Amino acid sequence: MNPEKLAAVLGIPLVGWGLCAAIMGIGMATLPLGVALIFHALAAPILFIFVSAFYFQRFAYTTPLNTAFIFALVVLFMDFFVVSLVVNRNLSMFANPLGVWIPLLLIFTATHITGLLVTGGRRYSLPAR
Repeated sequence: MNPEKLAAVLGIPLVGWGLCAAIMGIGMATLPLGVALIFHALAAPILFIFVSAFYFQRFAYTTPLNTAFIFALVVLFMDFFVVSLVVNRNLSMFANPLGVWIPLLLIFTATHITGLLVTGGRRYSLPAR
């Protein structure tokens, strides 16, 4: 995969993660933590429907399943290294299913289903070697 394709595949989920981080930051500043977590869990898949629809309409360099894995792993990577280690300075958010795991599962599912719908479920062929 060339650098331009890699930038799209990794950069677009970073946009989704940034939007989720903004929602979580605003939610934590204005709402009780439990309500903010629920709001984030509901907003994350909606945001990733739009983010992944943009990706599949514009680029679609990877299959819907691969894209769902990549998007979820980018979010998990950023949550671990930026939110847990830099911002919170602890890993407690990973103990709460609503803190990481449910939104991550919903992001994966939203990305995969959006990819199937936008691409029409067409199968991707492997390039000849």
